[in-house]
Amino acid sequence: MGNQSSASASAGYASESVIPFAPAAKSAVPNGVDQLDTAGRTILNLLHKAAGVAEENSKHALDLAQKLSHQLKAAENRIAELETNVRYYQDRTERAEEWLHKIFTEIEERFFTPDGKHSGVNGSARPIGRRA
Repeated sequence: MGNQSSASASAGYASESVIPFAPAAKSAVPNGVDQLDTAGRTILNLLHKAAGVAEENSKHALDLAQKLSHQLKAAENRIAELETNVRYYQDRTERAEEWLHKIFTEIEERFFTPDGKHSGVNGSARPIGRRA
């Protein structure tokens, strides 16, 4: 331990590889504030501020991701609902077309003969839109 001060020896710095810091002259230290301590505190304060900003940014990003995730889920649900509606109305459209075809065929069979003449009640009426 040789030349090391008793304060550094009691602080656990007994290693020969540690080079003791030479303090500034008493006249260079105003009010007992060491420049090294001031720099260390300033760096720690900046580090704490940076960590706080990083934490806020992370929290903001997580909140935004969660909000977007909820919006995506709502959009997916809405798409599924709309797809269900599309299938429903496609089925109804197909059924309506089938009914219209059936009605058209029934009208053709009941009111028009194969030669294009109307077969009304007395058999004397002409088909609509046709001239005899």
